[in-house]
Amino acid sequence: MTVLLFRLHHVPDEEAEEVRRLLDEHGFDTYETRAGFWGLGVAAIWLRDETQREAAREVIDHYQQALGERVRRERHELDARGQAPTLWRRLRHHPFRVVLLTAAALGILALSVLPFLGLID
Repeated sequence: MTVLLFRLHHVPDEEAEEVRRLLDEHGFDTYETRAGFWGLGVAAIWLRDETQREAAREVIDHYQQALGERVRRERHELDARGQAPTLWRRLRHHPFRVVLLTAAALGILALSVLPFLGLID
């Protein structure tokens, strides 16, 4: 029986490719499904042999732990150099985008709240 091993929804292409390569290197028999045009399916990597579930899960868990450590280390290095993305840096580099998104958020908030303010006399 097949087993859902790794969901690909909101997974960057680079990470998905690394997981595919890792599973292939370890000899796991997998196949992949896509979400489809309307997004109704499950975008995932499936394991054909249920007896390999624990071993495959260990490989993926180890990879994700290493990935998390690497990303945290890169973030700390950016912080140490003063290059980490912050609100103020984004505002400085993309002022129009930040102001436009802030205005859009305030507009949506105003449209959401205005009907309720009309109820108060």
